[in-house]
Amino acid sequence: MQYQDAWSYLDQLQFFKIKLGLDSMAAFLEGVHHPQRGLKFVHVAGTNGKGSVSVTLLALLGEAGYRVGLYTSPHLTSVRERFRINDRYIAKDEFAEIATSIRDSLGERQITYFEFTTALALLWFARQKVDIVILEVGLGGRLDATNVITPLVSIITNVSMDHEAHLGTTLARIAAEKAGIIKNRIPVVSGVAADVSLDVVKRTCLEKEAPFHLLGRDFKTVRHDDGTWDYLGEGGRARNNLPLGMKGGHQFDNTAIALAALDLLQQQGFTITEDTIRSALTKVHWPGRLEYFCRDCASGKNIDCPAEPPAAGDGNLRRYLLDGAHNPAGIVSLTQSLASDFVYRKLICVWASMADKDISKTLNTIAPYCHRIIFTRPESERSATAEKLRDILTDSLKERAIAGASVAEALDRAAKEAGPEDLICVAGSLYLVGAARKILLGDIVDED
Repeated sequence: MQYQDAWSYLDQLQFFKIKLGLDSMAAFLEGVHHPQRGLKFVHVAGTNGKGSVSVTLLALLGEAGYRVGLYTSPHLTSVRERFRINDRYIAKDEFAEIATSIRDSLGERQITYFEFTTALALLWFARQKVDIVILEVGLGGRLDATNVITPLVSIITNVSMDHEAHLGTTLARIAAEKAGIIKNRIPVVSGVAADVSLDVVKRTCLEKEAPFHLLGRDFKTVRHDDGTWDYLGEGGRARNNLPLGMKGGHQFDNTAIALAALDLLQQQGFTITEDTIRSALTKVHWPGRLEYFCRDCASGKNIDCPAEPPAAGDGNLRRYLLDGAHNPAGIVSLTQSLASDFVYRKLICVWASMADKDISKTLNTIAPYCHRIIFTRPESERSATAEKLRDILTDSLKERAIAGASVAEALDRAAKEAGPEDLICVAGSLYLVGAARKILLGDIVDED
């Protein structure tokens, strides 16, 4: 297959169907001689923050000179975003070649979209002989297709309500699914809150004799007014006045989790200097997650954002914030960041939601912050209609809502409603953020 053929073939694998279970994945890997067995892994699960922790570890280890594989999901605009070695995404010909080999080895058997991409990642990383792989869980953990590996370190960032149809309707049940990645005697780093999820993770670690390293107990963060922070690790280790590469108060915790995992990797032979750590933290970037940028709406070009809040006289300046938050905990983090990290007169929100999400809780959390809400629908059969979204709003907020038939139209309306001192926030769905980002910033991976 050529690249476009391979991508089309992949899209036909019941893209929106979720099938939890390890049998198909295990059978396929056995047929290709278990490529995962020659690799070292960090396995990353959790409700929110998986991607941020993963890219932070990628930056840290990559800055130290290691060849680091990164597998994440979902992608924003190109399937190739899911597969990286350091700063390089998988090439089209590599993608097509490995996809063809997977198709041919399957014969009449069928696996899901996510199983296929996971298999492709493992085969690519094995061929490339990377030093270590950061493998992000797709959904849950226990029955996720990635749970066929034995890592050096397991990470569970946090646990909150999401994907209840597949993981369970209680926090304890969801925590048990995520704790399913914990392996015998493999250390676990976690930022779970002091609720039932902590009880579940702690109990699983005891059962598996897995050393448990908990944020707030075993390692801590201390934040400073100038935006720097201290990492206080185990055994008296302290890293003071560290930079933070990503916006959002929750990124202090995510970065601390990555540093705690790095400390454990250092005990297993990975070396990195303190200067390298500081340098790496300034370079962490995760597209579509509190991604802030500015545009000149007259020329349609991106420009440097002003250091100070802009004045009304800068008539062509438009400021954008793209964030993929789509569950209640993620939206709380977004609203906290809007309150603490950004200065604006009016908040213009472009919003879409998947119909199977807890729309009422997410939408009614952010809507009071918005002076205008523009509902739209990315090209997805799971997207809720603008009419359904407006009906969910409380009566006092309905008058703030209008509809944009397409993502492009919604962005155009937002730019016309906003001034330079306002902020246009695109949120509610990674599908929406991906579509909006492509319009505003172009592709992450060159698809020409």
